[in-house]
Amino acid sequence: MSILIFLLVLFILVLVHEWGHFIVAKKTGMRVDEFGIGFPPKLFGFKKGETEYTFNALPIGGFVKIWGENLEDKVEGQAAQDNSRAFSSRPRWAQALVLIAGVTMNILFAWFLFSLTYMIGVHTAVDETIASPTAQLYITNTLAESPASAIPAGSFVTSINYGDQKILSPTPTEFSEIISSAAANPVTIYYSFGKQDQTVEVTPVQGLIEGDAERFAVGASLTMVDVIKQPFFSAISNGFFATTNGLKAITLGLGSLIGQAFVGNADFSNIAGPVGIVGMVGDAAAFGITTLLTFTAIISLNLAVINLLPFPALDGGRLVFVAIESVTKKSIPAVWAGRVNLVGFAILMLLMIAVTYNDILRLL
Repeated sequence: MSILIFLLVLFILVLVHEWGHFIVAKKTGMRVDEFGIGFPPKLFGFKKGETEYTFNALPIGGFVKIWGENLEDKVEGQAAQDNSRAFSSRPRWAQALVLIAGVTMNILFAWFLFSLTYMIGVHTAVDETIASPTAQLYITNTLAESPASAIPAGSFVTSINYGDQKILSPTPTEFSEIISSAAANPVTIYYSFGKQDQTVEVTPVQGLIEGDAERFAVGASLTMVDVIKQPFFSAISNGFFATTNGLKAITLGLGSLIGQAFVGNADFSNIAGPVGIVGMVGDAAAFGITTLLTFTAIISLNLAVINLLPFPALDGGRLVFVAIESVTKKSIPAVWAGRVNLVGFAILMLLMIAVTYNDILRLL
């Protein structure tokens, strides 16, 4: 199931990206020969106007085929009208707009997803005195080797039982009171994690709370979490700030990683490839639709930042070519541009293989 959700997320994000290229190419007068959903082999398609819309067998995104994008089309003696509508014949500003359109759509889509989650309702830590009846008690962290260490962080407590006392959906105060009254006697905690109900029996111990060594505790950090829905305009505004803050954090993090890589002390252990992301998407989906939407928005922002890197085969690398041509007033030979992009693509594939290998090692 996690793989299917991952493929769906990837499919949507790549389609959003490619649709950005497609619509701006159309609006700037370029001839778009094909908009493909998925990758070949082709299953079926239909033609509307000059563009063929195809549905392909590999459901891992999509592509846009713009006339003259790589200069090869123009060398076959096409009509002057077609040549004037080729990607390479359009003004440099139009080429740049087409290249950044995909990244822009990824950013706008992330904004939309963040705003949508705020409107649906975001899980927010609240004081128990103002929590609604549907609020839940979450275990945000546990001390190592403490009685509660077997409970995964992120679980929410459905009930707690000691003797003839059983409290459903306890507050932090009620939880602590039962632990204190149990003293050194076992307490049963019922909790849910990843939509699976679990039960654990713990025995409170002393010495876990700094400054109160005599108090009995189980070593769990508790937070009351409620679903807070925001009105439309507040959701849009907060979605915008979430998007800009996310872009800033991702850009700084990636920039720091690249800088560390150049001096040889980068830590790649926390970088996830496709295999690692499959697991994270599955975990996000297990926590509900808003968590999955938020995670998808973060992936969309990551794709935007990575695509803007000035590296061959990425949109940022092609923007560098456009910038060079704007300054020199000369077109970069198609053969050399193709070779540079091919080398860049090969390097990206090698990096992907290395990251995937690292993902597999972590699983083992």
